[in-house]
Order: sequence, then structure tokens, then C-alpha cells
Amino acid sequence: MTAAGEQSRSGPRPSSGPGPAGPLAGVRVVELAGIGPGPFAAMTLADLGADVVRVDRPGGGGLAIPHRHDVTNRNKRSVLLDLKQPAGVEAVLALAERADILVEGFRPGVAERLGVGPDACLARNSRLVYGRMTGWGQDGPLAHRAGHDIGYIAVTGALGMTGAPDGPPYAPANLLGDYAGGALYLVIGVLAALQHARAEGGAGQVVDAAIVDGTSHLTAMIQGMLAAGGWQDRRGANLLDGGAPFYGTYATKDGGYMAVGALEPKFYAEFVRLLGLAEQAPARDDPAAWGALREAVAARFASRTRAEWTRVFEDSDACVAPVLSLTEAPHHPHLAARGTYVDHAGITQPAPAPRFSATPTAVASGPARPGAHAAEVARDWAALEVEVAALPSEGAQSTP
Repeated sequence: MTAAGEQSRSGPRPSSGPGPAGPLAGVRVVELAGIGPGPFAAMTLADLGADVVRVDRPGGGGLAIPHRHDVTNRNKRSVLLDLKQPAGVEAVLALAERADILVEGFRPGVAERLGVGPDACLARNSRLVYGRMTGWGQDGPLAHRAGHDIGYIAVTGALGMTGAPDGPPYAPANLLGDYAGGALYLVIGVLAALQHARAEGGAGQVVDAAIVDGTSHLTAMIQGMLAAGGWQDRRGANLLDGGAPFYGTYATKDGGYMAVGALEPKFYAEFVRLLGLAEQAPARDDPAAWGALREAVAARFASRTRAEWTRVFEDSDACVAPVLSLTEAPHHPHLAARGTYVDHAGITQPAPAPRFSATPTAVASGPARPGAHAAEVARDWAALEVEVAALPSEGAQSTP
């Protein structure tokens, strides 16, 4: 089987998966099912055209929602394998032998105990990129401890930058840690490693993507400003954290909010003009006057509804936008015109990003039903036949 694995490196293969023929068409990815950043990273690779085969476990293990609504499993195929059985382990190794990338999100050491760790997989396929997604990383004092997004971003300093100065920090859902600092860094890492593996003399390797590392990396500019004395290490005292009255959010008459980002002087001038404060606004460049300026801006925004202020600012360079909810966002005129959201299989969801002029991407298939593609994966990947386990009913829920 080693020959088959090496042959897979000779060049791009035609795409045989359910996804679009995007820039990663012909790249094969094995995803060992988990929750959070791992599935999102694999979805991103699938959106870009990779043939992603998700290895689901009998009995579930995904989000506690019906499978048909788990958008992070779109554009993928699924096989159902029991990694506690030798046949299941062998099937994963056979897939790894024919893959370009493998993604797993277990705690350190779990994949090794199951028999599908990096050493076992790379022994079968020396050019495999083995991507490991964790919160704390593969080593360090907390490597084997449980955790979630909020804890990971807490220790990086990123969470401490959120929220009002007189209140607690707030968690921005799990977008900052799981997805920005985790999943997207895993995608960057495995694609960079794939470039190396495909180069002359290249080889496979392990990519250790830790949410604490990626989230810390995201703070690079702020750390630089802090070192230069241009950022105070406390909330609500800086240009980009709500400290400046011309960069923040304001309540409107109807209980909505407007977001203001009028940083540059010319944009600020347009902002105060349209707001009706051009003549009486306190000095913008005097931090001592920021309190009075914030009160004046807040009073003006409170005098009209969100829709009224949206109309005032929509054709300007004042850098003001309405704060929309998740259900409102797809209907924003700009996002609608660009097709930023799409409807597929009855679910409104973000379209793949970014966009490509020569190899366009799309949502080509809905969330993969666990185990539904065993036969076609065995055929297309020329891998060992995998047993088709009993499939859960369409409305069944799996447990995390």
C-alpha cells in the first residue's frame, strides 16, 4: 500500500468529492471527527475544493443538533468507523495512506493510543501532512487539561481587551479562539506544510495548531503598540477598544445600535457633519474631552432610530454601520448583492470565502450524514472497504 500512497503525490488528482472544483481540487483530506475548530478547518478545506472524508464514530460525537443543520460538515463525505476496533484503525490508516492531509482534534496522546497517531500514519505515507488541533497545544503544563475557547483566549490577553472598563470582559462567542486563533491557523499550517511536502525532496510533517498560539499571534499589532507606549494595558482606554468616542457603538432611539469607526480626520469630519455635531463637538484630539464628546454623540444617536441613522450614513465615508443580528445580516443590501450568504438545503449560511477568479468555490453539498458515503469513498480512494454501520435517523442528535 505504500506504493499507492506515494503515487498519490505525483500530481493533482481530479476531484471526486462532493465539493466544488476550487483551488484545492485533487487534494485529499481525512478528518477524524470532533467538534469546534477541527470540523470548521476541514469545512474550509472542503469549501476550497479538497475531497474531505470525515471519519465519524458510531454513536455520534458532533454538535448536539440534527446532522442536516451542522453546516461545518458541508461539502464533505462521511464514513463511520470504530477506532476501538482493529478493522476501524486499519481503515483509517488506509485512508491516510492515500491522503494529502489528516486533521484530528483529540487531546495529546489520544490518537497515538488509538493507533492512528503521526508515527503510524507517516509510516504508511511519508508525505502526509498531519494536522493537530488543540486548545493548549501538544506540550506544556496544560497540554493534557480540558478547556474551551473562553479559557484559551483568557490567558492570551485577548479576552482581557473586550468589554467596558467598568464591567467584566465578554466572550465574543467562540469566534476569536476556536475559529480565528484555531481553525484558520490550522488551515494555514496544513497548506504551508503541503507546499513543502510536494516540493522536490519534501516530506510530510506534523502541524501543531494550538488555539493559545494562534490567538496570541492575532495580538501582534497590539503588542507592538503596547511596547511603543501607544496602547494602555487596560480596557476602554485605547483607540480601538471603545476608549475613543469615534470608535465604538451607540444605542439608537428604538433600542438598536450603530457602529462608528471614524478614525481618520477626514472620515471623522464627515461623521460629525452628518451627525449634526460639526459646530459644537468637543475637541477630538484631546483625550480629556473624550467623555464630553462621547456624551454628545450618544445623545444624537439616541434621538433617531437605527433605520433612520442608517439612511443618513449609508452613502457616506463616515464609516458608520448598523449593528445587525445574525438573522438580519444576510439581508443587508451589500451582503445580498455580493452573495455573501447562500441558501442551501433550506439553510441560510455563509458562502465560501475568499473568492477566486479562475477556480470559483460554492456550497455544492449539504452536511454529510454520518456513514453515508462509505461505498463511494472506498471506490474513489481505492481504500479498504469500510463497514457501513447503522446510520442514525435524520432527526437524531449526537452528543458532544
